[in-house]
Amino acid sequence: MGISKTDVFTEDQNSMAQIAKALGHPARIAIIEFLLEHKTCICKNIVEELPLSQATISQHLKELKNANLIKGTIEGNSICYCLSPQAFQTLHNYSQNLLNSIQQAENACCPKI
Repeated sequence: MGISKTDVFTEDQNSMAQIAKALGHPARIAIIEFLLEHKTCICKNIVEELPLSQATISQHLKELKNANLIKGTIEGNSICYCLSPQAFQTLHNYSQNLLNSIQQAENACCPKI
């Protein structure tokens, strides 16, 4: 398997790819929905909610944190997680720009079926 050549892409392209990858698993979507519903929580609460082991939840949280979709702060023996509005704003802006471009090109592109 070859080495990923992320350096040939823009910072925005790499960032969006990392966000998309992090959102590419249903457990991570469930974690995001849980955090959205509960505003903040500790990891133990997520483990009690989802039918996954502590280690699996921790791995998914790590992926979400690496994509800057969540933030975490240490409180005693627990880590409190919350959603990161900036990453979701980036995702929203990208999606909106993409949709606008598609709608503008719709008449010039493939014929309607």
